[in-house]
Amino acid sequence: MNLRQIEVFHAVFLHGTVSAAARALNVSQPSVTKVLRHAEKSLGLDLFERTKGRLIPTEDARTLFGEVSDIQDRVRSLHQACRNLRQGEGSLLRISALPSLGLGALPEAVARFTAKRSEIRFDLQTLHHDEIVRKLYERETDIAISFEVPIAAPVAHQVIGEGELVVLFRPEDLPDAPSRIHLADMEGKDFISPIQNGPIGQLLRSELERLEVTLTESASSRTYYIAAALVRAGLGMAIVDNFTAESALAAGLASRPLQPALTFDINAVYLQARPPSRAGADFLALLAEVIDAV
Repeated sequence: MNLRQIEVFHAVFLHGTVSAAARALNVSQPSVTKVLRHAEKSLGLDLFERTKGRLIPTEDARTLFGEVSDIQDRVRSLHQACRNLRQGEGSLLRISALPSLGLGALPEAVARFTAKRSEIRFDLQTLHHDEIVRKLYERETDIAISFEVPIAAPVAHQVIGEGELVVLFRPEDLPDAPSRIHLADMEGKDFISPIQNGPIGQLLRSELERLEVTLTESASSRTYYIAAALVRAGLGMAIVDNFTAESALAAGLASRPLQPALTFDINAVYLQARPPSRAGADFLALLAEVIDAV
């Protein structure tokens, strides 16, 4: 099957009739019928049964559909990448960051950078770890700011800073908090469990196992900003990255780093074939200064 046949087969499978598939593809009904017949002839298979004006997929068609869907997704990704390339002509930096960085350090760095380089435009967004490679491939972003570097992907990275895990709490819940808190001192207190995957969650779990410490979980959260909101609501304490804590302190919370310290790298990730431009490299240097100040 060629790409046109795949596109038509996919549309007919999803919409159930030639007319609906033709409308979805913005082509004529005879065109869809002709391509579909050629596809069936080239495969030597009947892909649909004609029943009361509808096309019912055969078992062979259902088997093929999974493979075809994967190809269609890649074609859509290619189209999106082409659109992004067209829109990206000129001085545009596409930067993505984890929410904890995208709502604090990143905007500050952009404001300082554009004050000196007003000709540079930014396209900013937040992302999660499992989206990094796709967004880089599709040119939705040029650089991803992340705590983790994707494994077995054709990416390069540079370390632009360091973060640290901290305990976030209400002052009334821990009135005599020391300058640093041992994980063992949190035993018996209500604890809001962090996200169960990602580098920070893994870092914390490994340390709890090493110290043989078990914390009493009162709730769990898949984002650190929700964890901070739960702390503010009085459900317990949470362990979050220092960037999340910094943004939450204005809401009447307090934080202390752990003893011993649990630190992690902050990485700028990009495709090996598309390293940062000169403007991108200059921006990363400034972002590193902002992160260091936090």
